[in-house]
Amino acid sequence: MTSPAPDAPKVTPEALAAIRTDMLRFATMQLRDSHLAEDLVQDTMITALSKAEQFGGRSSVKTWVFAILRNNVIDAIKQRSRTVNAGDYIAEGESMDSAFDTLFKANEHWTPAARPTDWGDPEDAMREQQFWKVFDACLNRLPENTARVFMMREILELDSAEICDTLSISMSNCHVILHRARNGLRRCLESNWFSEGAQTC
Repeated sequence: MTSPAPDAPKVTPEALAAIRTDMLRFATMQLRDSHLAEDLVQDTMITALSKAEQFGGRSSVKTWVFAILRNNVIDAIKQRSRTVNAGDYIAEGESMDSAFDTLFKANEHWTPAARPTDWGDPEDAMREQQFWKVFDACLNRLPENTARVFMMREILELDSAEICDTLSISMSNCHVILHRARNGLRRCLESNWFSEGAQTC
């Protein structure tokens, strides 16, 4: 193993303390369980310190530690998924579909009030810290299992096959859930960020 450069960042208690809030926010968002998230963050910090000599300095301490945390979160999701009934996904989906149906007229065109708005330059919004607060709030408004599938795909970057295997759902069900999640997020962001006069968090 190549030794890190003398001026490379080090994995220290101080370095971990500096990113602890971000770690806790990340884990809580994935798990929607503050106590479990706290435990995972603590375990991750202990693991990072015990394996500090394996950190080669080729990435930032935060990137390296978050890779450990990500794996811990995935393991926790796998454990919890064993107690989730497939019917929970169906019930959530039917509720979201019902809400989504109200956005359309009988001819399947958007109602005037629900028509998608011009988002301007989304890249500008992405750079604004306030946008991510609104995004987090919108994500938290999704049904729990729907949000979990979305975050596994888009934030934890698992492929669809791994999500299906972890949660014991079919590929078609996974795609439908992701579609519902994206529609839910779009509606929430349009109402709370991109619309004129939107009330931000």
